Amino acid sequence: MEYIYAALTLNETGESITEDNVTEVLEAAGTDIEESRVKALVSALDDVDIEEAIDTAAAAPAPAAGASAGEAEVEDDADADEEEAEEPDETEEADEADDEDDEASGEGLGNLFG
Repeated sequence: MEYIYAALTLNETGESITEDNVTEVLEAAGTDIEESRVKALVSALDDVDIEEAIDTAAAAPAPAAGASAGEAEVEDDADADEEEAEEPDETEEADEADDEDDEASGEGLGNLFG
């Protein structure tokens, strides 16, 4: 995460995001530096307009507090399952109707035991 923060810091200050600049920021922060990660970051950000990416991310709806995107999808699926569970099945409705008929006719366990 420090590597991304370094790139964002450089972007904010108007500096170019180069391997040397990212390394300097990370050194100043006291971070253990892996050159391969620095190279990968600079390469990945080569064709990216960071300001546009930030604006796009800011416009996207955020997942619930503390939830990652994957967790938000799982929560959405769980909500759908709960909604489906709240809708009674036709067989459940038929069973409830049978129970009401039994009670109305005086049948049922309550009548067997007094």
